[in-house]
Amino acid sequence: MVVGSPYRMSDVTESFIRFEPIYQTRVWGGRLLADRFGRPLPDPSLPFGESWEISARPEADSRVAGGSLGGRRLSELWADRALRSSLFGEKAPEADRFPLLFKILDARDTLSIQVHPPASIAPELGGEPKTEVWYIADAAPGAKLYFGVKEGVDEARFRGALISGEAESCVHAVPVSKGQHLFIPSGRLHAIGAGLLIYEIQQNSDTTYRVYDWNRPGIDGKPRELHVEESLRCIDFTDVNPGMDEPQGNLLVSCEHFRLERHALAAGATLDAVTRGRFAILTVVAGEITDGDSVFSEGDFFLVPPGGGAGLHAIGEAEALLTTWP
Repeated sequence: MVVGSPYRMSDVTESFIRFEPIYQTRVWGGRLLADRFGRPLPDPSLPFGESWEISARPEADSRVAGGSLGGRRLSELWADRALRSSLFGEKAPEADRFPLLFKILDARDTLSIQVHPPASIAPELGGEPKTEVWYIADAAPGAKLYFGVKEGVDEARFRGALISGEAESCVHAVPVSKGQHLFIPSGRLHAIGAGLLIYEIQQNSDTTYRVYDWNRPGIDGKPRELHVEESLRCIDFTDVNPGMDEPQGNLLVSCEHFRLERHALAAGATLDAVTRGRFAILTVVAGEITDGDSVFSEGDFFLVPPGGGAGLHAIGEAEALLTTWP
């Protein structure tokens, strides 16, 4: 046990850990977090585009909601060597901080066209690499994602389109529907279109380079900062006309940072059937999952420690995303 730790591994008996969400205002956001999920947002007049469900960012460190660990921050749990293996499993990477970040995105308007720096470039630019996956939780008719570039678009042509205000004409766009998913490796040019509700699983990073923001003002009425030169150094111009990803059975994504699965649960099915002894972050896509007095509904994220899940079961049919280590 780590010196100074108030917990032994045997002290932690919860079959799940719930965290308090951290809400972020965004100029492109809306009110779905309140209207659809019944969440009490901090301000009734502002657009909230993101809910950081599980985060160990210095500026947004998730707090445990209830249980024997109630009130502790995610970064504290990760740093406590007496807890790390019991909560996050033996496959947890040897990282200084919890390496993943989980969000809900409410895109009522289109996000900026942007890129995240690849690991080979990020340190030189003073940023962090960011690979992520989007799961389309809901989509308005005609909603689309922008990702990759169109045939014939290279750096010179894209730079010219930025100057002429025609950047959108260079970006590949695809109509999307509920239940689809898309992997976004660092270096892929992308933007989320209007009318999309997305569950995002990503590296623990908050480096985004905006290359085009539709000439709109931010919440404060001023244009948001652009990062044109940084973006042009990061964009993969060989990523031409890519398509949406297809599931391989239950598997949606397997990369060096995380593994993402989607599971349908029959009425009464217990979660240990899908967690299979693994550390997991569960995201409820449909239906409800319960453990005694605790009920998890659509849009809820929670942590299941290794070997947990037997007490959690579906109320009727349910569907959940499962994120674990690769």
